[in-house]
Amino acid sequence: MGYMGFNTGFGSSFGPGFGMGFGAFGVMFTIMFLLFVGVFVVIIVRGISQWNKNNNSPRLTVPATVVSKRADVSHHHRAGEHHHSHTSTSYYVTFEVESGDRMELHMSGTEYGLLIEGDKGSLSFQGTRYLGFERE
Repeated sequence: MGYMGFNTGFGSSFGPGFGMGFGAFGVMFTIMFLLFVGVFVVIIVRGISQWNKNNNSPRLTVPATVVSKRADVSHHHRAGEHHHSHTSTSYYVTFEVESGDRMELHMSGTEYGLLIEGDKGSLSFQGTRYLGFERE
C-alpha cells in the first residue's frame, strides 16, 4: 500500500501553515534583507560613480593654503569566542584656494602628517582625489 499523506487542510502535507509563507517574520526578514542589499548597492554605485567622475576630471594644480586638518577614527568590534577589535583612521585636510573656496580632501596618513595648518603652496587634485601638495 502506498504512502497516504497527512493533510491539514491548509494545502500542504507538512503541517499547518507550511507552504503558506513565513507570516510576519518572513515579511520583516524579506524587507530587512532587501533594505540591506539596497544600501549595499547604493554604496557601491556611489563609489564607482565618484571614481569615474574623478577619472574624467582634469588634473589641476592651484595655489592653496591648508586651513584645517581632521582625523576620523572608527572602532570595529567583533564578538565571538575571541573578542577582536580593530581601529582605522581616515585623514582629511581642508584647503582654501585663491577664490576663497574651500575643499576637504581625503589622503593617506603619511601625507596628512607632512602638512601643517597655515602651509601655503601648490595643491594638485583631480575631482575629489588628492594628488599632492608642494610648499612654497
